[in-house]
Amino acid sequence: MQILDKLKPLALLLLRVAIGVIFVYHGYPKLFGHTRDAMQNFAHMGFPGYFVYIAGVIEFFCGCMLIAGLFTRIAGLLLAGEMAVGLWRVHNIISNPMAVHNYELPLMLAVSTFTLATVGAGLISFDQALFREGRSSPRKAKGRD
Repeated sequence: MQILDKLKPLALLLLRVAIGVIFVYHGYPKLFGHTRDAMQNFAHMGFPGYFVYIAGVIEFFCGCMLIAGLFTRIAGLLLAGEMAVGLWRVHNIISNPMAVHNYELPLMLAVSTFTLATVGAGLISFDQALFREGRSSPRKAKGRD
């Protein structure tokens, strides 16, 4: 299983990029495309129209941050929170938990982004390059505390 341990950085990169692309794809039209249509959809779901801008900013910019691996934990937490609100308010997961086909994508995105928020971006990321996230200090590595 050591070979799989060596693939963790690649797996985290692929997970971040795939999720980031999905969020950018869904956030872009809210900000730069069909904003008025999205506002009507949000109003139909019981949200104020301006929530389109909030959702669009979170999805687009946090998706970009996931792709780059920059501030991954913060971006993951914001996106997981947004998906949790969507599961609760839009897909009504509490009153109809057996209708998985209605909420499978938001559920998977919520869990995946929460996982990235807890695990971090991995070795192949700007977080690693800028903040050395996940590396132990030389004192801890040598057993001196």
